[in-house]
Amino acid sequence: MYHFVSGYTAKVAGTEVGITDPVSTFSACFGEAFLPKHPYLYAQMLAEKTKKYDANVWLINTGWTGGKYGVGQRMSLKDTRQILENIHNGTLENEEFETIGGFNLSIPKHCNGLKDQDILNPVNTWDDKDLFKMTSVRLAK
Repeated sequence: MYHFVSGYTAKVAGTEVGITDPVSTFSACFGEAFLPKHPYLYAQMLAEKTKKYDANVWLINTGWTGGKYGVGQRMSLKDTRQILENIHNGTLENEEFETIGGFNLSIPKHCNGLKDQDILNPVNTWDDKDLFKMTSVRLAK
């Protein structure tokens, strides 16, 4: 619920007026501008539905990978679709997981059909691991 309510995203050039470099921002429930009620209500509804239907909740990176803006690239739609396919067919939930420090997110170590398994853990996609760690700690704070 924390990550849903936080809605970490970025304002990027081409989608935001006056933005030339990405600016980290938060948009409650990833759509704050469109929410007529308080974000807590939506998080509470998600929690209730998740419990009622014994549902798994997945947070998928559809944004940036492989380094900071200007170094990395957008996440591949083909890879995103493959991850979604593994969620829908139930195979992803049976994989071995690891936890990303600072965010308490469990991520699978493997996903059937992906050519590059490294995309599952963002640190693996950055050439400069130290810069990733510094950026990750700053974001977590």
